[in-house]
Amino acid sequence: MGRHSAESESNQRESNQPESSRPEKRELPGHIAAALAGAGGATDSAGQPWAGRSLAGDDARIHNFDDDDGSAAAGYVAAIGELLNGTGGEAEVVASLATARVFVPVVAQLAEEAEGVDGLHADKQADMALVTLKAPDGRTAMPVFTSAAALELWHPQARPVAVYAARAALSAVSEGAQLLVVDPGSEFAFVVRRPALWALAQQKDWTPSYLDDQLETALVSTISGFTAVRRLETQAGGGVASLTSDGRQVQGGGAGPELRVVLFLEDGLDAAAVQTLVGQLNEAWASMDSFAEGVDSMEIKLQRAAQEPAPH
Repeated sequence: MGRHSAESESNQRESNQPESSRPEKRELPGHIAAALAGAGGATDSAGQPWAGRSLAGDDARIHNFDDDDGSAAAGYVAAIGELLNGTGGEAEVVASLATARVFVPVVAQLAEEAEGVDGLHADKQADMALVTLKAPDGRTAMPVFTSAAALELWHPQARPVAVYAARAALSAVSEGAQLLVVDPGSEFAFVVRRPALWALAQQKDWTPSYLDDQLETALVSTISGFTAVRRLETQAGGGVASLTSDGRQVQGGGAGPELRVVLFLEDGLDAAAVQTLVGQLNEAWASMDSFAEGVDSMEIKLQRAAQEPAPH
């Protein structure tokens, strides 16, 4: 989604002056002149032919959301409800967004100012800009809203632009955002982390890294050359959990770290040896495509192999 600009110019009235004393005729802006020149042609401005079109039924629809009442998509509401009561997870919430309409907020920003009557300043040109946020870790996040009411409550002056969530995710990626925040300022805000954001933008299924068996297998394969590591397992990280506005903890929707890697180490390693080992493993994992694409952020937990629970 790019930025749109709108230029306002004052209208002039024609007077009953003689032809020679009238102001010179103004030239239309190029894009308006081109649009007018094409009026009445065989195609519309997008090059689609007028022939065969009807102005009745579905053909009369201006866009995909003509019948939209501004409320949240039922699938998303259901998925969030299950997440809140502990019967659903993050994967189901992101899956519900794949077909959901959301509202992207845009706000007007002054691009050019002109001096008006009596020295007063007036807007000459304004840009409509996407709103972005800064996450606590410094990353860029783009807010989206599942309902018009939620957006208005968050920013009454923002203009809601209705798009499918997949298109919003694509816009977030193009704007350099690593996170998508759904309904900030509401009772519960859900953060779509980078791997899920990319999957949503590409309209692909997403599996959280802490539930990805193939990723765990790939990580396990990297420890074969490190004899000090007896075993590795993955879990949900501490950053998966989030809070509702009233302080209730929810097992999902957090900004990360979402993956916890537990390393079971042999006894006798000192701090320097452990630091070197972890650094080498980090390098090995960073070179894996599945890790780079599937993991947003992680934490490492070290545990002595002697403390590992006995098998049942």
